[in-house]
Amino acid sequence: MEKPRVYIDTSVFGGCFEPEFEIWSNGLMDDFKNGIYSPVVSQVVANEISKAPSFVKAKYAELSIYNLEILPLTNEVYSLAETYKLKQILSPKYFEDLLHIAIATINNIDILVSWNFKHIVHFEKIKLFNAVNLELSYKTINIFSPREVTTYEKEN
Repeated sequence: MEKPRVYIDTSVFGGCFEPEFEIWSNGLMDDFKNGIYSPVVSQVVANEISKAPSFVKAKYAELSIYNLEILPLTNEVYSLAETYKLKQILSPKYFEDLLHIAIATINNIDILVSWNFKHIVHFEKIKLFNAVNLELSYKTINIFSPREVTTYEKEN
């Protein structure tokens, strides 16, 4: 059985250093290290990481030794993101968030993980993204926080 391909948005890397999220983000990084999931990012993530603090860049670089897959931005990705924008799922100001969803959709990613609860990991938004995907004959996308995906279990 193939390992699930998990698309990681930029918030997950930063989450490795935030007290509220670090347990779950680092747990997911351990899952990649242990071969439970295959890590996937995109050129959008790479661009966002290039502007991040050095410790976040270092965390991102760690994934490269675990067969990190970097997905390109294509015309099909931009077209789908534009459709999401036209449907007013998010405002144009958050186009990079639309690109994350479009890239994951176009590339048949098993799970997209993010800590962005306002624009990505949001029940109503996920329904709208998936309605567009189905309308255009794409598969639906599974979107979760790292806490819901990692195999790490916090001890009580």
